[in-house]
Amino acid sequence: MQVFLQGKLLGVEPFLQDTRDGFAPLAGRCLYVSLLSEVLPRALLQHLGLAPELLGSAGGGQFLVALTTESLPQANEFLVDATRRLAAFSGQRLRLAWAATENLGAWSDVRKRLEEQLTRWRGAGAVEPEGLFEPFAGEPADAWFKALYQDLPASAAAVWNTGCEGMLSREGEPHWLATHCAGGGQAPLAELARRARGRKAWGVLRGDVDLFALRLRKAQSVEEHIQLSVFFKQFFAGEVQVLCSQPEFASKVAVLYTGGDDFAIAGAWDALIPFGREMERLFQRSSEELLKEFPGAEGKTLSMAVALAPYVDSELVDVFAEAGRQLEIAKSSGRDSIALFGRVLDWKQLGEAADLRSAMLRLVDAFGCPPQFLGELGAFYRETDRILPARSSRRVIETQQRPWRLHRRLNRVLDGPERNRDYQKARNTVLAAFLTRGQAQLKLKPSGRVALEWARFTEETE
Repeated sequence: MQVFLQGKLLGVEPFLQDTRDGFAPLAGRCLYVSLLSEVLPRALLQHLGLAPELLGSAGGGQFLVALTTESLPQANEFLVDATRRLAAFSGQRLRLAWAATENLGAWSDVRKRLEEQLTRWRGAGAVEPEGLFEPFAGEPADAWFKALYQDLPASAAAVWNTGCEGMLSREGEPHWLATHCAGGGQAPLAELARRARGRKAWGVLRGDVDLFALRLRKAQSVEEHIQLSVFFKQFFAGEVQVLCSQPEFASKVAVLYTGGDDFAIAGAWDALIPFGREMERLFQRSSEELLKEFPGAEGKTLSMAVALAPYVDSELVDVFAEAGRQLEIAKSSGRDSIALFGRVLDWKQLGEAADLRSAMLRLVDAFGCPPQFLGELGAFYRETDRILPARSSRRVIETQQRPWRLHRRLNRVLDGPERNRDYQKARNTVLAAFLTRGQAQLKLKPSGRVALEWARFTEETE
């Protein structure tokens, strides 16, 4: 009888954040997790003497394979040994959970049984094999993960080998992973920051498909489950790699990972926002085509977050974790959105912010307005004193209580000698974002707030 076995890596986030030595060690840990999802199910099938075609899906920290009933005890032995080795190598952070059930009944019933077993595996230590996590005195060396990343693309061809450190030997065919390095080399984060326009800063962009797990749960057959899993994995690996090779991004961004339904890149701050917008556009076009026959919104939208390093020498792992936290905020705020500059915008609002930013920059670059006027604009709404250089509290109160002064000051700040049509259009666009009809509406819309910060970052000079 045919048996489905589903495996999942646990402890990935703690494992990724257990490093403090710059870009390559974290990128190496991300690569290691990605490779494990690929090599473990293939090694399992090879160990059991089964055809590689029985691999259903792999990547993103999990996998699904088809086995025979007779091979299940041997499969369990292999996975117990694998998770013991992973736990020892990762300082007890990584482990492997798995579940198996017969191919009986509808796929929805099979999937439910697999999920129930995995939930019990994760939630009850008693179900773990005896002696699975024995005391371990050492810690995984960042140097090994750094070398794994620096050996790309050769290390992307890894296979499971218990005789090697990390249980990986670098041979075979490369796995389907995005492996772009900024400028074709190993540019440090400080160098990526120097390549940015305006403020010399770097950051992390993370993206994740909304309600991906629910979309998989709604699959009507194992074939549909596999089709969805393969599509999302190949989309992120393929599109991220291609997009990174474009001239506007090639020297400014580097891939941290691409997974089964998510991705992360690090790079110059000014490249991250357009990269995210292009990824969202490509995802919408691709998902609309693949999922047009699937009812519901699950898996059809993409949320992202950008976290900027407060200092050039900030730890990448801290910025990476902050991007993850902001991503969760974006997903819980309504999904199909991006967290940026302390605000959550839907993608239409981000387009509005981009247009408003362009108008602000035209006033500076084409019409001679001093860059300082962006800070003056920021002083006209209530959150200024928390984020931008504050004027006196008395001035802030006067601005909020006397909106006509707001109009007069904006007109003076934005007034310029050139009165052509383009100038008037840019000026009116900016005015419309700030000037409203009531005191209660003096706060900028989230898109206006993001546009202002975006423009200020762009025009900032050292």
